[in-house]
Amino acid sequence: MNKVGVIMGSKSDLPVMQDAIDILKGFDIEVEVDIVSAHRTPEKLFDYGKNAHTRGFAVVIAGAGGAAHLPGMIASLSPLPVIGVPVKSSNSIDGWDSVLSILQMPGGVPVATVALNGAKNAGILAAQIIGSSDKCVLDKIVAYKEGLKIKVNESAKNL
Repeated sequence: MNKVGVIMGSKSDLPVMQDAIDILKGFDIEVEVDIVSAHRTPEKLFDYGKNAHTRGFAVVIAGAGGAAHLPGMIASLSPLPVIGVPVKSSNSIDGWDSVLSILQMPGGVPVATVALNGAKNAGILAAQIIGSSDKCVLDKIVAYKEGLKIKVNESAKNL
């Protein structure tokens, strides 16, 4: 069960969500990408949320802009960890509406929330969740983090 579902409210969210897809593929984690609109395809949302755990997903990353109901609704329906990515969209109030819609979940319905347009961190967090029970993925995360450290040290040398 090392598959991650990456969903978004509309195709316009894909440029942001691509960062999560790319980082997960870099860790050799299977990714399934779909568009699931909380407001325009509620039946699809309910089916996805209720059945994600039976489809082999370990984590769901859900990106949404504006009112951003998608991550919270998936979390309300699924027993899986859900990571919300607030997306600054064309109808957004500087992204704050999306951030708060995803961040301010009621008790009992957690959504791990990353920064505005922070899909890369959502992908890393999903990999870390999987890595907690998969040593191969964990080793790749350790190597990735070591690479970050090396990059910073190299940058410091070049000042």
